[in-house]
Amino acid sequence: LERFYARQLRVSPHVLGHSKAHVGRVVAELVRAAKAQGLQPGPLALSLRGDFVRIGSAYEQHKVRSPDCFDILVPLRLAPHLEPQPRCADGPGPCGAFVCGLRARDGWTRRCRPFAEGFCVELQGRSHLSSGLVLRWFQGHLQRCLGAVRYRLQERCRVSLSACPGQPPTLHILPCSDYVCCHISMAVRLIPAIPLGDALYLTALPPEGLHGSLPPEALWGLNASRHEQRLLGWLKEQAPASSCHLKCLQILKGLRDLRRHGLEEPFCSQWGRVLSSYILKTALFSLLLQGPLEAWDERFLVERLEDLVLYLRDCLRKQVLVDFFLGCTSIPEAVALPRFLKEAAPVNLLSAFDGPTLDLVAFQLISTWIQAPHIIRMYSSPRYLRPAPTP
Repeated sequence: LERFYARQLRVSPHVLGHSKAHVGRVVAELVRAAKAQGLQPGPLALSLRGDFVRIGSAYEQHKVRSPDCFDILVPLRLAPHLEPQPRCADGPGPCGAFVCGLRARDGWTRRCRPFAEGFCVELQGRSHLSSGLVLRWFQGHLQRCLGAVRYRLQERCRVSLSACPGQPPTLHILPCSDYVCCHISMAVRLIPAIPLGDALYLTALPPEGLHGSLPPEALWGLNASRHEQRLLGWLKEQAPASSCHLKCLQILKGLRDLRRHGLEEPFCSQWGRVLSSYILKTALFSLLLQGPLEAWDERFLVERLEDLVLYLRDCLRKQVLVDFFLGCTSIPEAVALPRFLKEAAPVNLLSAFDGPTLDLVAFQLISTWIQAPHIIRMYSSPRYLRPAPTP
């Protein structure tokens, strides 16, 4: 496991630091240009707030392999007459996710008809902000502003923007100098986000998670990445200096990715969705706060990793893994949560999957752990380590 981590999973802090700095400068240029060339802020327009929020594993110190993919939230400034309308976890909409609508107040759509017609859809007789229409505007707006960024950055890197229907646009950065070690090309997913306050954001739901009779564009998902980062920062302060909790998460993600090579569809895709990075991270959070943090010292790596695998196996068998931040009562008082999260109904992250699928994933998870040395040897050739093509 140590060799597997050192040779295949560990990201060089030096290279990661250079990559993050480069991404930050390029994204800042693009956001600045998009804000300057955007529509004038007001009740009839969308515009960028002018900042961006770094999220994801690259900024939480549990990135694996190469620092070539990054996630960035780009907050939008929009009309103030839209109010969040959370929906029950067992109500209409995707299972295993917190969903929220942004409903227009009574009479507002008549006064601001151009905005309503350009960015809203009807749901149960009321206008709601459409995530699809917002995403379409965001993609087009960034594409129009890309020329200014490309001109200013032409000596440092080449930049381009790609987008798939229903997906956030991806900014591709190809360095032209030695600023970034090894000339790593980077893909930065730019995610339009609606600020709720208290470092909470609403983002468009992934297309594969949508079903039912509700217009999918009227629903948004909750992003609490900033609070996850705060909890990880608190854990880093409280745990031993040689704590292995992030290494456990990285190794488990690495084993998950290797095991995928020996699985056939459709189970291969289900394996990746059930053991998503967010679900693995949620399981780690839940396990960390159940016992003393001193037990996560580096010398207990194998024991703690086995505990994490067994805990996750039990959750899969019970078909229950509650989102750590929604309605949670076990978060330390030192990590202050906004009232919106505290009062939210708990969400079972596994409710989107049927029992036989979860049982099969649980079986394969234990099998992967038992056969970890064999799987590492079998799938560690360059043929299998080649990154999957970006969708």
